[in-house]
Amino acid sequence: MQVMIITYFGEQFFKIGQGEMVLAFNPVSKTAKSSVSAHFGSDIAFVTTNHSLFNGVEQLSHGERMPFIISGPGDYEVKDVFVKGVMSKAIIFGKDYINTIYSFTLDNIKIAFLGALADSEISKEVQEVIDNPDILFVPIGGKNVSKEVSLLDAKSAAKLALLFEPKLIIPMSYDDNSLKMFLKELGEDKAEVVDKLTLKLKDLDGKEGEVVILKAV
Repeated sequence: MQVMIITYFGEQFFKIGQGEMVLAFNPVSKTAKSSVSAHFGSDIAFVTTNHSLFNGVEQLSHGERMPFIISGPGDYEVKDVFVKGVMSKAIIFGKDYINTIYSFTLDNIKIAFLGALADSEISKEVQEVIDNPDILFVPIGGKNVSKEVSLLDAKSAAKLALLFEPKLIIPMSYDDNSLKMFLKELGEDKAEVVDKLTLKLKDLDGKEGEVVILKAV
């Protein structure tokens, strides 16, 4: 059982490393109006929404390591990682975009990544795919964090988090206000704050809806 290390760069840009495997989620493009920036080689790149805040795959090649890009609904198998992507809705500048929610298992840890989800009214298919993940990545910032993208607000995000019954909840696209509101909606006074999240499967034993806040590096 290898150690999983989760790093957060800001917006919805995450890196998950486990052994030799590197996964990246919603990398911020150089062309985006954002201060978030990171460049590293990854094996798999997950893009939920075709917008510069989420599709900067040019940031994920280094040396001979170039990512396999997953950028829409469907079933994928890459390096023994089985991925299910299901369609949902994002709203950018008031227009509807496709947002793909991803669910996959890495070393027996089930992970769900909601991406730029805007609507808390989700399909039965999404519920079935995401049901009881070990780790849930959920946007909580509403319209306040980004002027371009309308995301789940803290109340809607908390409602979904309770519905999916994850062991760990990792908020993304947050500011101080949305974070406080999210914790309040979940009935939490505070949450663990870490620079990086390091864990093994056994570390999830006994956890139910525990919030872990990753600081952007």
